[in-house]
Amino acid sequence: MARISSYPRDLDVVDQDSWIGTSVPGLQTRNFTASAVATYLNINAKVNIGGQMSFKWSDTQNGGEGTISRSTGGGSGTLISGLSTVHLSIKEINGQNVAKYLEYITTKDILLGQGDQISQFGHFTLDTYIVDPANKDYYIATLTFKGGNGNIAAQGTQYTLIQFNIDDSVGDKNFVFTQAVASNTWAIQHNLNKFPSVTSVNINNIEMYGEVVFTDVNNLTINFTSASSGKAYIN
Repeated sequence: MARISSYPRDLDVVDQDSWIGTSVPGLQTRNFTASAVATYLNINAKVNIGGQMSFKWSDTQNGGEGTISRSTGGGSGTLISGLSTVHLSIKEINGQNVAKYLEYITTKDILLGQGDQISQFGHFTLDTYIVDPANKDYYIATLTFKGGNGNIAAQGTQYTLIQFNIDDSVGDKNFVFTQAVASNTWAIQHNLNKFPSVTSVNINNIEMYGEVVFTDVNNLTINFTSASSGKAYIN
């Protein structure tokens, strides 16, 4: 066999590429595919990501280090939306203690997602957590479901738990209304769900002043002393 350094480097790694290594137990020489190595790293949380905890689902309450389970046991195949109380090992899959991080994210939103299926997830509020009085190696956490999709996977499936926020603020909402035909009354449906400020201009972009009447949070009327056309900027 030639020296390893004499072989050309392949920078285009694909799933079925393989490496020669030693398998334990038995210390036997084996081929390991890139896909298999990646799967091992993923399901055992060997690549750490800040703010992310990894657990394996267990159908047994307090099912071992690195597990998450229902307080009543079971759960595989049931809707993830049905989770309200879970037991978490104080150590995640890779052996890290999760106590301080759980303490920090309590009362905040979390995402509990199946590691190999991005569309199988639950969005919850982590309401409370306490040490399991029956077993100090576990925490009991209460959850409020807010949204998500899918069922709880089979025992041993990896789940990641992260703090999760959906930012509904996308900057101040605004609307531009065009009055093409001159009129004393401009009826505007803006659908901004608020009572906005209103600036109106004529076709020459000169500001005009009219009486603004708010019908509700999505509709308003501007009344002018004479018929006018132009635009209204609703902010």
